[in-house]
Amino acid sequence: MQLVMPDTGLLIWMMITFLIVLILLKKFAWKPILTMIKEREDSIDSALKSAERAKEEMRSLQSDNEKILAQARHERDQMMKEARDMKDNIVGEAKGKAKEEADKILASAREAIQNEKMAAITELKNQVALLSVDIAEKILKRELSDENKQRDLIGDLLKDTKLN
Repeated sequence: MQLVMPDTGLLIWMMITFLIVLILLKKFAWKPILTMIKEREDSIDSALKSAERAKEEMRSLQSDNEKILAQARHERDQMMKEARDMKDNIVGEAKGKAKEEADKILASAREAIQNEKMAAITELKNQVALLSVDIAEKILKRELSDENKQRDLIGDLLKDTKLN
């Protein structure tokens, strides 16, 4: 029963040793333990704050990235529109030049055809005139082989000229 109910002397010595251990802990161990706990708490707070700042920076960077992407898309669309406009202008100019060239070629061909036509008509007239003169000459040679026929022809021609 002595173990269950200690003596008062033992209790006093236990209290004294407990107080000495408590004073020693307070003097040598309590401050370093509390400072370490405080440092750990501060480092956790700073880590949480830096994590929060990193989150904010990530959100900011993400919104900046979205803005940059939107701007890049807009610039790409502008470049595509400009390229289409340039292509349309070049095609239009080429069509215009081709039409001008075709019109020049057609005008030149028409002029050449007209010149050839006029030359052919002139040549045909000359041929007709030569044939007419040849035919008239042959007819006159036959008709005018006789002297009486020559006089009759001269008389008819004079009558026709007086009437005109």
